[in-house]
Formats: sequence, C-alpha cells, structure tokens
Amino acid sequence: MSDQTIKLIAAGVLLLHGLGHGGALGALAWIQLSPGSNTGAWLAARSWLIPSLPGVTATTLASAFWVASLVGFVIAAMSFWGVIVPADVWRPLAVAAALVSATGIVLFFGTWPTFNTLAALGVNLAVLVAVLWLRWPSEAMLGR
Repeated sequence: MSDQTIKLIAAGVLLLHGLGHGGALGALAWIQLSPGSNTGAWLAARSWLIPSLPGVTATTLASAFWVASLVGFVIAAMSFWGVIVPADVWRPLAVAAALVSATGIVLFFGTWPTFNTLAALGVNLAVLVAVLWLRWPSEAMLGR
C-alpha cells in the first residue's frame, strides 16, 4: 500500500470517528426532542459513576464530550491531511480527542449501543497506541 493511500485511510478514520460523535449528539437531541419514540438501542444520557446526575445535566455533559471529540478529531484529520496549518498539530489534537472521547464513553458506559461503544473505544485505543507508543506515522511518510 502506498504512503498516499495510508495517509488517506488514516485521515479518513480520524474524520469519520469525529463525525461519528455527531451521530451521538444527534441521538441525544432525538431522545430529548421525541421522548418515548423508538431510538433503537440509544438511551438517554446517564452516568453509572454519578447516577444521581439529573437527566438534563447528564445530557449537557455528554454533549460537551461529544462536541469536543467531534471538533478535535475533525481538525486533527484536516491537519493530518495538510488542509490546515500548522500540519503538526494533528498528533496532540488526535490524542486529546481520543482521551476526551474515551473518558466520555467510560462515564456514560451502557447508554449507547454496544457495537458503537466498542468501535469508538477501539478507534480511540488505536489512535493512542499509534501516536503515543508507535510514533506512527513517521514524518518521512508524511512527506514533511
């Protein structure tokens, strides 16, 4: 696989993961605007860690996590691809977004469908391992 293809896939994963947090925001809005409607496996925001948290507060807190993750991953993807400058901000942004996303998922674990939860945690873990531990991709691969 060429370096350009790998860059496209990596930027795509960062972008799609960020936009996926928009889906969680949409689910929260749907649940709030249409109480009692069929939402599949999506449930209203609630934290197992702070079960006494009022519903509106839980939704606001969860929304803050998803907005921060969405913005962080989308900007990281654009920086990775070189669309925005400086291009080297993608690493700290991707790490921060992955940590914010994982923290939000853990705080609200059990609220959203299992597949979505595990997939999001998997992408967050992959970002953290690739960037922090493997120091991937190299600057040479990025053409910098």
